[in-house]
Amino acid sequence: MTTPESASVSSEKAPAPNWREAWAVYLQPRVLIVLLLGFSSGLPLALSGSTLLVWMRESGVDLGTIGLFALVGTPYTLKFAWAPLVDALHVPIFTRAFGRRRGWLVFSQLLLIGAILLLALTDPVRSPLFVALGALLVATMSSTQDIVVDAFRVESLPESEQAAGMASYVAAYRIGMLVSTAGVLFLVSAFEDTGIGRNAAWMWGYVVMAALVLIGTVTALAATEPEQSVRAEAKTRDEAALSRIMHAAIGAFSEFLTRKHAFAALAFVVLFKLTDAFSGTMTAPFVIDLGFTRNDYAAIVKGVGLAATLIGGFAGGYVARRYSLVASLWIGGVLQAISNLVFAWLAFVGTNQWALAAAISAENFTGAIGTVIFVAYLSALCQNPLHTATQYALLTALAAVGRTYLSSGAGYVAEATGWPLFFVISVAVAVPSLILMAWLQRRGHFEALGPVRV
Repeated sequence: MTTPESASVSSEKAPAPNWREAWAVYLQPRVLIVLLLGFSSGLPLALSGSTLLVWMRESGVDLGTIGLFALVGTPYTLKFAWAPLVDALHVPIFTRAFGRRRGWLVFSQLLLIGAILLLALTDPVRSPLFVALGALLVATMSSTQDIVVDAFRVESLPESEQAAGMASYVAAYRIGMLVSTAGVLFLVSAFEDTGIGRNAAWMWGYVVMAALVLIGTVTALAATEPEQSVRAEAKTRDEAALSRIMHAAIGAFSEFLTRKHAFAALAFVVLFKLTDAFSGTMTAPFVIDLGFTRNDYAAIVKGVGLAATLIGGFAGGYVARRYSLVASLWIGGVLQAISNLVFAWLAFVGTNQWALAAAISAENFTGAIGTVIFVAYLSALCQNPLHTATQYALLTALAAVGRTYLSSGAGYVAEATGWPLFFVISVAVAVPSLILMAWLQRRGHFEALGPVRV
């Protein structure tokens, strides 16, 4: 999946707008379009992730199988492979009717609706293979939508509106995630209260989520095609599709890999957020196993947790502005690792809502700090404007490797060790990334990237 914060590399300070200009920019039509697209991007992520895991655990699926379902996030890891296709190819009928970017937006969203409906019709107990297939399709369509929305956002907003657009996108993305986690859980409970069975209640919860994707579709139809996209289309109209694909893909990869310490930097990208992913994969089953109800999880984990995440995002921005890039990475890396210990503490406390709220707040707050700083680093690595979209897709896909593959065995570790020791181990998982960061720092890697403004 694309991380929903942004940073840019700059050595110059832009003049500060007055307070009227600072607030008025959020009401610009282009910014409002980006806000609604942010909701559409944030909505499907949990439907093949944490929300699906709650459904499976309530249905009696074992922890080992639940842990393996982290693998359905593979499309978020491999999306860089087809990002050049989205740039270069036209979608029959859709591109002619709506334009290069809007055509892909509408097309991917309609396929996403179909994938969510397919997932809604599955049964986690009787057909786990079909559940995996449905979740995989949702993740594929969701990651494709992310590629298009990122390109649309960058191309449609002028520089003076980029910061406001990104802030709006982040807020709406989080709200979309909240709707597809806490919102679904409350919906399922409400459907069960009407007397229908648990599996049917989950099905209708997912049907409602599929309908909400239409918000993004209507937004895409109401938007206008970015001028940059129109000019790019006119410039490459006579070039063969295969040639456009090759130029976008080869140029992006070759330019990056010729840099000094390129492979070490890529390994660091994979490992930095692994500690969060390793523990986060099992957070939902842990809370359910501890004895909390579905509504407890929805209200605390996705309510209080959302507030802590947003506050942590602002705190991460402050840290990134106040300190150097490498110092900020150290702060974020250490905080997001040691925060996993709060869950080990919660395992001993037991079913206490105040303790759960405190643990979730601490973990989400520190995790958000680490995420914002990490995205600043990823953006600093994308220094060639000709390949920014493809390179950023590559880097975010690599960052998803930890969440998708390296954390897929977390369920087996939890079963073998028990919850307290599992979360202690998740802290130790951060050590390789910290060692690699120290190695890169000694060789001047971070300083070579220049100053970073979030």
